[in-house]
Amino acid sequence: MELNGARILLECLREQGVDTIFGYPGGTILNVYDEMYKMEGVFHHVLTTHEQGACHAADGYARATGRVGVCFATSGPGATNLVTGIATAYLDSSPIVAVTCNVSTSLIGKDSFQEVDITGVTMPITKCNFLVRDVNTLADTVREAFAIARSGRPGPVLIDIAKDVTASTAEYTPVPRKTHSKTGHLGALMQRYDFKPPEPDMEDIQRLADMLKESKRPFLICGGGVVRSRAHEAFRTFMNRVDAPVALTVMGAGAVPGRDPHVTGMIGMHGSQASNMAVDACDLLIAVGCRFSDRVALKPDTFAQHAKIVQIDIDRSEINKNVQTDHHIVGDAGRVLELLTPLVPEMHHDEWKAEVFTQPTETLYDEHPGCLTPSQVLSTIVTEAPDDTIVSTDVGQHQMWAIQHFHFDYPGQLLTSGGFGTMGFGLGAAIGAQTAFPNKKVIHVTGDGSFRMNCNELSTVSYYGLPVITILFDNATLGMVRQWQTLIYGGRYSQTTLDRAPDFVKLAEAYGLNGFRAASVEEFADAFKKALQSDRGSIIDCIIDTDEKVRPMVGGGSHITDFMLN
Repeated sequence: MELNGARILLECLREQGVDTIFGYPGGTILNVYDEMYKMEGVFHHVLTTHEQGACHAADGYARATGRVGVCFATSGPGATNLVTGIATAYLDSSPIVAVTCNVSTSLIGKDSFQEVDITGVTMPITKCNFLVRDVNTLADTVREAFAIARSGRPGPVLIDIAKDVTASTAEYTPVPRKTHSKTGHLGALMQRYDFKPPEPDMEDIQRLADMLKESKRPFLICGGGVVRSRAHEAFRTFMNRVDAPVALTVMGAGAVPGRDPHVTGMIGMHGSQASNMAVDACDLLIAVGCRFSDRVALKPDTFAQHAKIVQIDIDRSEINKNVQTDHHIVGDAGRVLELLTPLVPEMHHDEWKAEVFTQPTETLYDEHPGCLTPSQVLSTIVTEAPDDTIVSTDVGQHQMWAIQHFHFDYPGQLLTSGGFGTMGFGLGAAIGAQTAFPNKKVIHVTGDGSFRMNCNELSTVSYYGLPVITILFDNATLGMVRQWQTLIYGGRYSQTTLDRAPDFVKLAEAYGLNGFRAASVEEFADAFKKALQSDRGSIIDCIIDTDEKVRPMVGGGSHITDFMLN
């Protein structure tokens, strides 16, 4: 059938099973929005307040569902407003497809109105990107983009389409997604890009099995790759078989239930004492889906210095990039563990675990009479909220407190910016998750610094009737930066004090949402119960001490057991 480019794009999205799109229209993408109008009922389009919010929402949708998230933006500033969101997805291996439309082909390269080379801008922060100048290549480009986004190590892909391509016509033939790898030109492309994960080498797997049999003090790190590949069941089976303690990276939260007796808590800069001491004392370290970032392996030369280090990762480029390994296996985490587990006998490491768990797995924070504390807030949430509640966070102290106090049970339950550290990520991500799961509770944990970044998306929360609950830790400062200034910069608080507007309760009310303020645990508990019972979004402004700190803390570049704070 003969269709214009805009309709071909949308039909290809339908082929991919896309039902939700987050976006913001503009001049060059109007042909696409016009065709979507004619296809009423096919897609649920969420109009965000800003393109960055659309990208974060698509990312949150992808992380929560395990599917590819989709966002739309127009050319120029519309496209560049996606950049922070795309980089956030890239660093955390989240599969999204961002569709932008550029000026017409005859205007490209002439500094035309709202023209930007968005493929050039995003080249370092996408798995792949495309500029479509010919309507005849559009359909296969879209199919290829989705295959790249979801395959191997997932990540963002950008498709930029010249405006005249969206108006030009071409023959379109529907191609079911399951047949893409067998279809002519597209099949050849997909073979070229090798979308199937590499099959693990059985000799490498046998070698690891032998290393495990010789080990007396094995230790596991569960990383974000286990969550992204939904390999959690395979990891849990392996963990129980080898009976080894397990530390979680920020991105690995939810792969293993946080209350499992094998779990030592988070590892790294703000890792638990149990996790950090164990990695320093183990004789075999197996990291699954973990890239050993500088927030985990703070000082690579001494990281797990008494152990043989084994890395399992789908991305060969991550092997030996940050930490030198003694052995590694390239492959999908789930597949590697499925092959490895039967080769390992049932093990018991009671003595080693007893030693590890003499150290605390959680920080017990001081409680101050008459002052609301983060642990009081988070403990109340854990008690009152349903167990399957989805939690999104922004970046800073509140992020670490949330990960320390919540015990995530399944992949996609925690939505947080781990690699890029994007302040302002949380509200958009919560919108994406709530859109995907309208019957689940979604809680957005933030700080007064992060919340100011993208609080304009309260308009989206209000318009679509999303009952997202924002828990705002209000300490009138950029808390994590102030903590560094206190500990490292001699208390010189340069430009971190936030003693200024807005009144967050009034801001909530201005958007038609519930606004509460809490300065005691009793006030918070009352406000939170009301928010849970409400069918509209809420903000709870929690007044906490300016100098409340995240503990433990190891300074950047320091040995992992050199705690500045315990």
